[in-house]
Amino acid sequence: MDFGGVAPLGEDIHLWTIALDRPVERCAQDAELLSDEEAARAARFHYARDRGRFIVGRAALRRILGHYMGEMPEALRFSYGRWGKPGLDVPQAGPPLAFNLSHSRDLALLAVAQDCALGADVEWVRNSDDLERLAQRFFAPPEVAELSAIGPSRHATAFFACWTRKEAFLKAFGAGLSVPLDGFCVSVDPDKPARLHSTAWRPGEAERWALADVAIDRGIRAAIAIDRPIGQAESWHLADQPEPGQAQMTPLSRE
Repeated sequence: MDFGGVAPLGEDIHLWTIALDRPVERCAQDAELLSDEEAARAARFHYARDRGRFIVGRAALRRILGHYMGEMPEALRFSYGRWGKPGLDVPQAGPPLAFNLSHSRDLALLAVAQDCALGADVEWVRNSDDLERLAQRFFAPPEVAELSAIGPSRHATAFFACWTRKEAFLKAFGAGLSVPLDGFCVSVDPDKPARLHSTAWRPGEAERWALADVAIDRGIRAAIAIDRPIGQAESWHLADQPEPGQAQMTPLSRE
């Protein structure tokens, strides 16, 4: 696969959208790149569609990170932190590579940067009678109030705007379920900039984090979180070849 058009990272963030539905023969080729542990995880999926999406996603992750590391995709080794966040378990001569992968249905979003804490989340927007109940259970009171004030036509979009912003921050923060979802507060309105307003555990914590929405397509909400200024964002789509310009960052805002 030719990555010749992909610029060096520098201080930027690279965003990759990955199409996960591929022909069976392509899945078989991708499976050859997986480790024994990844192959075992793939085998545990009951449905062939879900198994194929997992294989394609992991193979794409290996190809993309292999490009940045100058390594063969199958040679990469991953380690996992206390709360399950993956990282690269290989020597790195320059600034350490940060990455985070999220997927929803047939689409994955991979964020890649250097020397930072980084999180990403992507979700297909879907209407459900459970959204209000889920918000009451998991969102902070100010988020619930803001969501309730948004009209019915934008309710589902606002819910998933809030959800992806919260999940992106949790993944970047790296403490897993030890941080409750209602222990911090983000902006909810999907038409306003993503912001981390506050955290319950440390005054001023929100000041060191940047959140931004990622515009991919109608019906999809996505966000990233990073513990430094975001710089520029380059975006690529991985189907069979990388194509620039498939995802775009919305304007970044920090409090």
